[in-house]
Amino acid sequence: MLVSIQGVVTEGFEPVREAFARNFEVLGDRGAAVTVYRDGRKIVDLWGGTKDANGTEPWAEDTATIVRSATKGVAAAVPLLLQQRGLLDLDAPVSAYWPEFKAGGKERTLVRHLLAHQAGVPALDRGLTVAEAADGVSGARAVAAQQAFWEPGSAHGYHAQTFSWLVSELVLRVTGRTVGGILAEEMAEPLGLDFWIGLPEGEAHRVGRVAPVEPPPGAGLLKTRPRRNVSEAYADPESLTRRAFAAIDPAPDENDPVYQAAELPGSAGIGTARALARFYAATIGVVEDGARIFTPATTALAGTEFAAGPDRVLVVGTRFGPGYMLHGPASPLLSPASFGHPGRGGSLAFADPEAGIGFGYVTNAHAKSVTADPRAQALVRALRACL
Repeated sequence: MLVSIQGVVTEGFEPVREAFARNFEVLGDRGAAVTVYRDGRKIVDLWGGTKDANGTEPWAEDTATIVRSATKGVAAAVPLLLQQRGLLDLDAPVSAYWPEFKAGGKERTLVRHLLAHQAGVPALDRGLTVAEAADGVSGARAVAAQQAFWEPGSAHGYHAQTFSWLVSELVLRVTGRTVGGILAEEMAEPLGLDFWIGLPEGEAHRVGRVAPVEPPPGAGLLKTRPRRNVSEAYADPESLTRRAFAAIDPAPDENDPVYQAAELPGSAGIGTARALARFYAATIGVVEDGARIFTPATTALAGTEFAAGPDRVLVVGTRFGPGYMLHGPASPLLSPASFGHPGRGGSLAFADPEAGIGFGYVTNAHAKSVTADPRAQALVRALRACL
């Protein structure tokens, strides 16, 4: 697919533009954008393709799209801000803030376990309907009542969908406010971020339609542990992998305005590559207008490893900090100092405090990749080569 690439690239970073164009020509992108900040200033800002994955209207400068689990990295900033302000203790039991959560063998679950996918509740005995998932009540009740699949803190496994209700309810119990509300008022508005957890009706016209696409043969597959691979885990309806991703059942229509308006901090954030890159730039320093999100101490905390090793859901080795996925073979970021989050199917956003980088890539063409999409990785490699 040959497309006209729009936007600007600072001298010396032309390879990122070349990689972005190649994503359309070779790797199956339909509509996408990539933005990079360095030391608080925007150095790459590109977009191309179509607003809808299967449409013809051009992707515009301000087109937004759903980013799936890349939402988790933005949402994680909310509990870290609460920790920064002394309102939340990561070493306190979750039940100190949310008493009902101690049911089902979870009484020793700490806040740090919840954020680092160690809470032991990546799946539910019964998947929630889309309406239940979005109602602000049913998800929290379900994860609070759920029997833990392992002793919290003793292992980790990706809480693909349940992360939404865990983080939402914890923040609600501490502040009386929602994650989406705090994001809008305390980060998105001051920083000028076009990113929402709970899309306002007035912004819906900017959002492109997403669709599944088939990746090129051999692209986007994760390296897996012996005796069991990702494909087998997804094929087995009884596996923890399959059950974790089916915590909302049936799978939601991500183009449905009702779903896009739901506050689901684990999966339904909508925004632009610019917003993601600027957000991450503000977690590691001051951006162009003087704004920032984290103190240096909180930046260091965001990149601190809380869990590492075999992931009981993703069936590969993963590393997690407090809400952030960290650099590793299953999810390569810029360097071992990076923290951020991929979105299943393609999107990726992260910060690298050592290089001063904030990076955001979004796409409406959802491939089968989970944590290491070849399009995002091509852009990261190109960026790394420029530094």
